[in-house]
Amino acid sequence: MTRQGRAYLFGLSAVLCWSTVATAFKLSLAWLSPAQLLLFASLTSCTLLGGILVLQGKALQLRRLNGGTLRTSLVFGALNPTLYYLILFQAYDRLPAQEAQIINYTWAITMALLAVPLLKQPLRKQDIAAAVLCYFGVVVIATHGRLLDIHFSDPLGVILALVSTLIWALYWIFNARDPREPVLGLFLNFLCALPLILGWCLLTGALETIQWRGIWGAVYVGVFEMGLTFVLWLSAMKLTTSTARISNLIFISPLLSLAFIGLVLGEPILPSTLWGLGLIVGGLLVQQLKST
Repeated sequence: MTRQGRAYLFGLSAVLCWSTVATAFKLSLAWLSPAQLLLFASLTSCTLLGGILVLQGKALQLRRLNGGTLRTSLVFGALNPTLYYLILFQAYDRLPAQEAQIINYTWAITMALLAVPLLKQPLRKQDIAAAVLCYFGVVVIATHGRLLDIHFSDPLGVILALVSTLIWALYWIFNARDPREPVLGLFLNFLCALPLILGWCLLTGALETIQWRGIWGAVYVGVFEMGLTFVLWLSAMKLTTSTARISNLIFISPLLSLAFIGLVLGEPILPSTLWGLGLIVGGLLVQQLKST
C-alpha cells in the first residue's frame, strides 16, 4: 500500500469511529449520568494513551516533565476532557442524538470566529458567510424547521451544545501553540483531568449509584472518541501528501453518524435535521474557499 493509501486507511478508520460515538453517547447515558460517563471514559482513554506511549517508546519522556508542562497539562485538561465533555454529555442527555451531533459539528466555524480576537487573524467574507449558513442550520435543527414560530424544542440543550463548540474551539486554538508531543500531551491532559472529574463526581454525588451496565459504553467512548481515534487521525495527517484530501474526509462523518443514529437508536431522522446539516456542511465548504 502506498503512503497516501495508508493515510486514507487511517483517516477513514478515524472517521468511521467518530461516526459511531453519538450513538454510543446516547446508549451510555441511558445508564450513566454525564459525570459518570466522563469519569469512566477518561479512565479508559488515559490507560489506552499510556499504553500507546509505551508501545511508541515515548513513556520515558514522562521523566523529563517540568512544572511548566504540568501546569499546561492541568489547564488543557480542565478544558478537555473535563469542561468540554461535561457540557457536551449534558447536551446529549437533553437533546436527540441527531440534534446534538449536528450542532456540535459547527465548532470549526466557532474556531474561525474566535481566531479573529485571539490569534489576530483577519475575518474574511467567506468566514462571515459560513457562520451565517452554519448558525442558520442550527436554528433549522433546533426548531425542527418551524422557523415562523421560532419555538426551540429544548433551549437549554441547544445552548449547552453551542457552548461545547466554544470550549472545543478554544482548546484547539490554544493547542496550536502547545509545544508538547501530541500523544504525550493528550495523555497528560487526561491524567491531570482525572482528579478534577473525580472531585466533581464526589461533589455532586454522582458515584453513589452506578448502573454498571453502562460501563461498557463508557469504555467504548474512551477508546473510540477520546483515545485511539485521535492517534489514527494524527497518523493519517503525518502520512498524507495532501492535508486537504484527508481533512475533507471529515464531511463523511455526520452522514454516517445519522445512519447509525437511525439504525441503532431508532430515532426517526427529521427532514429539518437533513436541511440543517446541508446548511452547516455548506457553510464549512464556503469557509474552505480561498480568499480572492
